[in-house]
Amino acid sequence: MHDDPTAEVTDLLQQLIRNRCVNDGSATSGNEARSVDTLSQYLGSSGLDLETYAAIEGRESLVARIEGSDRNAPTLLLMGHTDVVPANESHWQRDPFGAELVDDDAGTSFVWGRGAVDMLNLTASMAVATKRLAASGFRPRGTLVYLAVADEEALGTYGAGHLVEHERDAVAADYVITESGGIPIPSPAGLKLPVVVGEKGTAWCRLRVAGTAGHASQPFRTDNAVVTAAEVIRRLATFKPPTTLHDVWRRFIESMGYPPEMTEPLLREEGFVELCESLPLGMARQFHACTHTTIAPTIVRGGTKINVIPDTVELELDIRTLPGQTMDDVRALLDEALGELASRIEIVQAVEDPATSSPASSPLWDALDRVTKQFYEGSATVPFLTVGATDARFFRRAGAHAYGFGLFSTNLSIEDYGVMFHGDDERVDVESLRLSTELWGALARDFLG
Repeated sequence: MHDDPTAEVTDLLQQLIRNRCVNDGSATSGNEARSVDTLSQYLGSSGLDLETYAAIEGRESLVARIEGSDRNAPTLLLMGHTDVVPANESHWQRDPFGAELVDDDAGTSFVWGRGAVDMLNLTASMAVATKRLAASGFRPRGTLVYLAVADEEALGTYGAGHLVEHERDAVAADYVITESGGIPIPSPAGLKLPVVVGEKGTAWCRLRVAGTAGHASQPFRTDNAVVTAAEVIRRLATFKPPTTLHDVWRRFIESMGYPPEMTEPLLREEGFVELCESLPLGMARQFHACTHTTIAPTIVRGGTKINVIPDTVELELDIRTLPGQTMDDVRALLDEALGELASRIEIVQAVEDPATSSPASSPLWDALDRVTKQFYEGSATVPFLTVGATDARFFRRAGAHAYGFGLFSTNLSIEDYGVMFHGDDERVDVESLRLSTELWGALARDFLG
């Protein structure tokens, strides 16, 4: 086996992208069984103990284990999901499921495709590292578990949620690593490597806006639900929720080593939003989302016929909550945003999944800090809050320390990566694939012994 894993992990990532495990949120989508087959074939010759689990047919997850020799030593779970979000192929420069290997103008090789960043890159690198450890005869004190999990992109109902509730022994772990930290951030004090220690909660809502039906040929003074819904959307889009500077945010900014003229405004609630207006777009979006409850109208349904004034419109809102917030807090914000129109809406469905976090101090944190210095001398790990949901929350609630991490090159910035999550022209460079693969091997040896 060659020491350099680049070709191996690149090939495996390409296979996973081409499997096209698109999760549109429906129970019959995903078809993650395709990638479980790919990974089972890849890992099958290594002597690893492999098991598959499925909440429903076609939504398989794969578990591989290297058992530790000491029952009192910690178990580390490396978790990557195999599903991806849909892609609008007409908006991409290349086939989003072609997994083409393309050199840019600087000669850097990238794998293009849906899931290249979110998060088939890490799913592949974790698999390659686990296989290489097994093939090398690695016999740790603590147990190493690799989990390729289904359904992360639709709240984990058929994946991590199912496994933690119904197959706890198969995935039990003291420590978990999944997406999506590790993208190097330059600072005056050297490279900082964000470790995701927590994530915002979700409070997805479906609102019903009521009106009165009538003939569309006589629109004067009608109670048109579409018109009311348009004003509801406008108010939500312009609403400015309060800035909340929580502990993870403060620790992140204080760890970054920014000059005082940048640090101080980022630690003040007054003028925070105005400061975000002056930042680069990717940074502005991330910093704003980290410190605010966000409300994004994403789906509108209404009307029955072109000549009928609609009496009902439904709006779906992607609401992301900060640590400690509840649905009561969300309802209060909606009432504030909508004013007198709040009485015209009904919340007909709400999915609440509160924010979770792990402490930024643990044996695994210390191991990550040690190991990453082997790859980026003088770097430092810093705590970060991710604004999207990951499967880490299921394991935090089960008592595990769960972090989001990987290791990426400096070929792309955190801004570049930020626009590719669920965006167009998603791609990852092969140097990042190598770095993550080597990181997992080094971390397993350091942490598990």
